[in-house]
Amino acid sequence: MDQNQINTEASSQCSKVRVPISAMNPIVLAYIGDGIYELLVRKKMVENYPNDKIQSLHKKTVSFAKASSQAKVVRTLREEDFFTEEEWAWVKRGRNQQSIPPKNAVMSEYRYATGFETLIGFLELSGMSERIEQIVDQALRIIEIR
Repeated sequence: MDQNQINTEASSQCSKVRVPISAMNPIVLAYIGDGIYELLVRKKMVENYPNDKIQSLHKKTVSFAKASSQAKVVRTLREEDFFTEEEWAWVKRGRNQQSIPPKNAVMSEYRYATGFETLIGFLELSGMSERIEQIVDQALRIIEIR
């Protein structure tokens, strides 16, 4: 992604969409955040387990990407005062969106997961990839691989 397309300010605009990030639907940010988070987790799994079979890597990745794990990360990092006020506001914006959870997800966990993905999407579109890396590293610390 060209650095000229995305500005690091929260009020910046995606040049192709011409919508300020702050005005974007949090579900759209969650959509972006879901993809970014899963890709980064996949990279970390390959780095940490380079000789595992794909099925094993997939199982480990899913353990990080499922709603209950993301909710655990959000709650733990909130308790540890890890998030800035602005980041927590984005989590809450995503968490408060109306959506239908998958059949196997608990509603409260799904909402926190949506908030988490919204934050990741916001950070990505704001050009804050280092902060995303910090969050992913914290997720690795918090979630136990089974």
